[in-house]
Amino acid sequence: MQKIMASLSQILSSYRDLGLLIFRLGLGGMFMWHGFPKIAGGVAKWTALGKTMSVFGISFAPAFWGFMSGFTEFFGGLLLALGLFYRPICVLLAGNMAVAFTSQMLEGKGLFKASQSLEDGFSFLGALFVGPGKYSLDQILGFNAEHGSLQDNRITNGASIMQPKL
Repeated sequence: MQKIMASLSQILSSYRDLGLLIFRLGLGGMFMWHGFPKIAGGVAKWTALGKTMSVFGISFAPAFWGFMSGFTEFFGGLLLALGLFYRPICVLLAGNMAVAFTSQMLEGKGLFKASQSLEDGFSFLGALFVGPGKYSLDQILGFNAEHGSLQDNRITNGASIMQPKL
């Protein structure tokens, strides 16, 4: 069993960046799907959503808070899927999910209703540490320090080919 698990681990580890791409596209797409009705709902929808902030004692500007939640979900999902500004977006989305989870629990909806927010929040928290992978705009633009930028890799690889060994 140990050999099978080691072999499986070795094979799948070589596809880590593909796995991160699938993760980003799936979760990002779902957050766009959840966020769009909140953005498109207009002021009435934003106000209703923003009133959940009263659980935290914040009762001013509910339309602003509701809009910001929908904006974070939709555009955060888009940026997550693209792998652009990945780590800051993970922080914002984890924070949004922390607010959603806490408000649902304090409103007495229970863990059954609030569990999705908790699960998504932990996913974003973990993703913050893992990074977007090499198939991301952060990678192309050089924001992902883990792999260096694609342009840096091309320059480095090209320079090593062109320079004679001493």
